[in-house]
Amino acid sequence: MSTEKPRILVVDDEPFYTEVLRNLLRDEYEVESAATGEEALAKASAVPHPDLVLLDIILPDIDGYEVCHRLKQNPGTSEIPVIFLTVKSDVDDEIRGFNLGAVDYITKPISPPIVKARVRTHIKLAQMLRQLEELVARLKERPTSISA
Repeated sequence: MSTEKPRILVVDDEPFYTEVLRNLLRDEYEVESAATGEEALAKASAVPHPDLVLLDIILPDIDGYEVCHRLKQNPGTSEIPVIFLTVKSDVDDEIRGFNLGAVDYITKPISPPIVKARVRTHIKLAQMLRQLEELVARLKERPTSISA
């Protein structure tokens, strides 16, 4: 098992939220940030990929919905869990985010315990899914013996 900290990409153009999230998560995670959608796409595409993206919807260039859409369309980043973290609290906004492939939706102002719990949960789920996929791949490689 790797001892490296999972990597989180925080995408928000407000330095206040970027700093709050960095301080909140830095003990358990490596936290990187991006202030625009294009910067987020570049950082998410870089190897190693982040293990999770915390994504604001309101950004200065392309919005978070488009960022999420592009991440999910790219085979290299499609499996990265995306959590929207935004002031947009309308149910239609949440539905749109989930329809684009987000795994969760948190509204601002944030509750630090909720953010930490949801990040921890989705990181663990993604790790377990990868382990399960690796196990299935190994099992498929093994020759099967059928005795009659």
